[in-house]
Amino acid sequence: MLVCEFCIHYTAEQSCNLGIKIPKSMTCRDFGPTLEKFCSDPNDFVDPKQILQMATYFGIKGPELKKIKAMAATAASNRVPAVPVEPSPS
Repeated sequence: MLVCEFCIHYTAEQSCNLGIKIPKSMTCRDFGPTLEKFCSDPNDFVDPKQILQMATYFGIKGPELKKIKAMAATAASNRVPAVPVEPSPS
């Protein structure tokens, strides 16, 4: 597992759009996390704690974890709450 796999700069060709050498550790100063890399379906996102738990499970820590925490908080605040659909009177 690479930290790059959760980064917006990581391409399908397994390279970095910024031209940075892929790190062997779970650190990168230009790490840019994106929610889509953690949840392929946006409806799977429940709350920021879920994303932080996933990140720590994969061994992400330090400044990268802080960036993930900020990204998850932003995603939670931008999320439109689901409105329950009331059954129509029959």
